[in-house]
Amino acid sequence: MTSERLIEGWSGQTAGAVAGRHVLAIQDTSEIGFNTTGQRTRGLGEIGKGRSRGALLHAMLAVDATDGACLGLVGGAIWTRPGRITVAHSRRELADKESKRWLDTARCARTVLDQAACITVIADRESDIYAEWASLPDHKLHLLTRVMHDRALADGGTLYQAADRLSVTDTRTIDLRAANKRQARPAKLGLRFGPVLLKRPRRPGLKGLPDAVSLTLVEAVELDPPDRVEPVHWRLLTTHPIANEAAAWQIVDWYKRRWLIEQLFRVLKSQGLRIEDSQLDSADLLIKLIAIATKAAAITIHLLQAREGLADLPASVTFDPRQIDALAAINARYQQQSPRQKNPHPHAAMAWASWIIARLGGWDGYPSSKPPGPITLKHGLDRFFDIAQGWTLRDVSTP
Repeated sequence: MTSERLIEGWSGQTAGAVAGRHVLAIQDTSEIGFNTTGQRTRGLGEIGKGRSRGALLHAMLAVDATDGACLGLVGGAIWTRPGRITVAHSRRELADKESKRWLDTARCARTVLDQAACITVIADRESDIYAEWASLPDHKLHLLTRVMHDRALADGGTLYQAADRLSVTDTRTIDLRAANKRQARPAKLGLRFGPVLLKRPRRPGLKGLPDAVSLTLVEAVELDPPDRVEPVHWRLLTTHPIANEAAAWQIVDWYKRRWLIEQLFRVLKSQGLRIEDSQLDSADLLIKLIAIATKAAAITIHLLQAREGLADLPASVTFDPRQIDALAAINARYQQQSPRQKNPHPHAAMAWASWIIARLGGWDGYPSSKPPGPITLKHGLDRFFDIAQGWTLRDVSTP
């Protein structure tokens, strides 16, 4: 089984889960670092500006635009760098750059999410690529990306200059999540928005693209930030039409959903699976492990959301029919052992599955107890998949 085949399997149940929905296809990249020495590189290339070695994981999550429910993985890529590239980034064709992953994964979304009513591909600054703006959007697929560059505009001036000419038309206070060195806090944001016409850059590989692309700039700027705190300043470009303040705030709210893929990476690493502790000795095996663990992390996100009541989804979004049968048998056993601890959720709902997996992971099931976290669910999933494997073999007879 190759890592490519494992990644193809990420989206097996996602396609059905997105039918008829407006889906936010959120993509991002994370560096996965592993312990190495000069004598034991484990076949891994450099990451983190060359100070350590590891692999890079690029993943896309499908998220319901209305309620933020995680609907599953869409696609992505995992790789390790073979060495340093000496040709300047600006002189290389897009096909020779790592940044092509943003376009490749968005194209994958068009196929995997074909049953969705609408697709909005969301990404951070590194995805601000002219070829993406000029070639990907259509009547069904939209883009929403945070601005990386102060781009030249076709009608004169630059993007930042155009933003400065816009007036703040509305304000709103939002709750910022803790991130990196930032503490959680409320922030009052001022909103401004307007159309912009990006000019095609003079770079290799862009000559066949349109001379200009029409987009909308939405800017949310923190007003009166606390002393010695970097203010929030989101410059967002989108292909969605923006007619009023409500539509502009919707763009900001959709962009805030990008936090979910950061949570996926945290579950994969420090707050759950701890994949960076692996002692596997070859890059090929480590990349396959990342592919398997990423799927497990996405399942954990499903279960966490169900536990918190954030998503009303069926267990079939994550588990196949035989696995659901196994879950039902485990649930019956737990309830026989402790009649006072009944699974309070409807049969075959995601919350029902989350309750069972948490019990397998060591949670006591009492409503008054602390809710199960990612590590408990991880332990539960480990046990469950072993049990489910045996369950699928129960009717197999040998001669």
